[in-house]
Amino acid sequence: MGGCQEEDIQGKPFVGKSGKLLDKLIDQEMGMSRDEIYITNVIKCRPPQNRNPMQDEIELCRHFLFDQLKYINPRVIVTLGNFAAQLLLNTKTGINQLRTKIYNIDLGFLTPTFHPAYALRGGPTIVAKMRADLARAKELLNSSEL
Repeated sequence: MGGCQEEDIQGKPFVGKSGKLLDKLIDQEMGMSRDEIYITNVIKCRPPQNRNPMQDEIELCRHFLFDQLKYINPRVIVTLGNFAAQLLLNTKTGINQLRTKIYNIDLGFLTPTFHPAYALRGGPTIVAKMRADLARAKELLNSSEL
């Protein structure tokens, strides 16, 4: 069963192989567990054949995401992959150029990283970059600037 199908069954994001990797990296790099963070998706249902979401689907769901973020009021937001980073930063720039930076947006501080499914496909180099991004998020959480 693919990760997204498993998400549909359990009603939670990132519960398949990519979720296991994400949990491991959050634990190892941030010293946190899933129940200490809030995880959500840009769109609220899986696109057919697990394809990338279309722009109109993102637009239809964007208010749900922004409402969730306003309600949760996170200190730090870590986006996973292109779609979340591009939506929250209002840009078309890709994740490779966006990551390694911290952005101060209306909703808080944001640091983008790769989607864990991409990290699974991309191997140790991508996982190492994702680790660095999560370590940056931990530093930001521990910063007195917040």
